[in-house]
Amino acid sequence: MENEQVCAHIRQITSLKESKDDVCEECIKTGDEWMHLRTCQTCGVTLCCDSSPNTHMSKHYHHTKHPVVISAEPGERWMWCYKDEVFADY
Repeated sequence: MENEQVCAHIRQITSLKESKDDVCEECIKTGDEWMHLRTCQTCGVTLCCDSSPNTHMSKHYHHTKHPVVISAEPGERWMWCYKDEVFADY
């Protein structure tokens, strides 16, 4: 990881859980659209970002307390910790 100021939650990530389907699993169920995708590094679920109408990944964090997500967008290599509000490139 490039950022030396990362939190303990991000430092604990030793291997990445990556998106398998490139869809928001919750938006698919309701027929909604999304902007960008994030993948939870605790359970591996891929959901839509806060720029999307349903903000499913933020809701997932508040419900599960799984702190770290990665961008599931092609070419993006970064992590976000919801708990500590810390961003890190990898």
